[in-house]
Amino acid sequence: MIVLGIDPGLARTGFGIIDTNQEQLVRCGCLTTEPSQSTADRLLTIGQDLDTLVKATNPNVAVVESILFGKNVKTAMITAETRGTIIYVLRQHHIAVQSLTPLQIKSRLTGYGAADKHQVQEVVARRLHLKEAPQPDDASDAVAAALCLIDEPLNISSYSPYSSY
Repeated sequence: MIVLGIDPGLARTGFGIIDTNQEQLVRCGCLTTEPSQSTADRLLTIGQDLDTLVKATNPNVAVVESILFGKNVKTAMITAETRGTIIYVLRQHHIAVQSLTPLQIKSRLTGYGAADKHQVQEVVARRLHLKEAPQPDDASDAVAAALCLIDEPLNISSYSPYSSY
């Protein structure tokens, strides 16, 4: 099965694609937008770039990191809009979507919900037999999210498109 992990962000949306049959990294990186663009145009760019990525890699399922609501409401709202665009594109391609919080991702990978980025990156590199963790951090976080579905796969047969987010 091909799993797509996504770490949503307006400037950089990290993605990581894993082949679960071989527990192998297929591809990772970031979809990027320019700050000079309007928010609407940046969301359009992310949607178009994700559409191209999905068509090229044909993932079976996706895990999209949920938003941590912090003190910066404006950032949380923009990230929520980005997440909405991502989920729309994935569902348009009939891809099952799982949402996990950063705490859930850290817990599943390291056994410790308060693990730091370096600890998560070490687990990602070790699990996928990489010399070093994917860069930048957004890509590594997306790969970590995808790895979570290897440990606890989404039951596609009972999937409801409205139950995961």
